[in-house]
Amino acid sequence: MRIYLVGFMGSGKTKNGKILAAKTGMQFIDLDDLITQLENKSIAEIFAANGEDYFRTLETQILLSTQSFENAIISCGGGTPCFNNNMQWILENGNCIYLTAPIEILFGRLKEKQSKRPLLKNFTDDELRQYIESKIEERKPFYNMAPAIVDTSHSDKEKQLLKLVKRWKNDQLK
Repeated sequence: MRIYLVGFMGSGKTKNGKILAAKTGMQFIDLDDLITQLENKSIAEIFAANGEDYFRTLETQILLSTQSFENAIISCGGGTPCFNNNMQWILENGNCIYLTAPIEILFGRLKEKQSKRPLLKNFTDDELRQYIESKIEERKPFYNMAPAIVDTSHSDKEKQLLKLVKRWKNDQLK
């Protein structure tokens, strides 16, 4: 079983994916980590050197390669589901959870780590908030295709995620 986590940056895909993997005995895979290992560059360096089209093509190739993983929680990049029919492929090849949070929560999380995210590094607070709002609006049609949505600002998020995994595992046994 493969479970793909989608959502905007700062929604907790990596953090919650690692927790979920540890609690379920599943493997945790971060798509961005696979890309940076393959290219031996950071995501920002790939964008700068090769452009977004190159990155999105590479991202799709890496996504398709995750089909070889069994029993894995796969954290996708924030834009992964929005390009090259990736969301359709995800839905056909695994289970999918959209991790979401209110804009103010995302803003707080991203503001905290702004210096570590090259794309956001030079934004003022207003620009950052506006960027988050516009990108989420643009990506929502893709994110909302996920059959399960979990708000990571809620204290019971872990319980909700574990319940979904348990249900999907039981469905597999039928």
